[in-house]
Amino acid sequence: QVQLVESGGGLVQAGGSLRLSCVASGSIFHIVSMGWYRQAPGKQRELVALITSGHSTNYADSVKGRFTISRDNAANTVYLQLNSLKPEDTAVYYCNSRLYTTVRDWLDVWGQGTLVTVSA
Repeated sequence: QVQLVESGGGLVQAGGSLRLSCVASGSIFHIVSMGWYRQAPGKQRELVALITSGHSTNYADSVKGRFTISRDNAANTVYLQLNSLKPEDTAVYYCNSRLYTTVRDWLDVWGQGTLVTVSA
């Protein structure tokens, strides 16, 4: 069993910053990638940022230059630094990981989500 636990969401004014954290725990052999997705009310879930075990990153165009994803492989933890926040960044942010539980068995795991609210 593998779990992702997120923390760090909250209410912030436009222009402010937040830092999200997500820790993976359980029967983990190797984590291929960790990432953050978000879902705003009435919208589909979208990729925000992704980082691989080799620290390659990918960002949504809407957050490039404002958000930074980083990863601590030893601690199975991924972070998302959110700067220059805008009201349109308001959403539930979900942590995701693609990982192997054995040398051949892999899972796509989701966290429970953390709410980020940006006031104008």
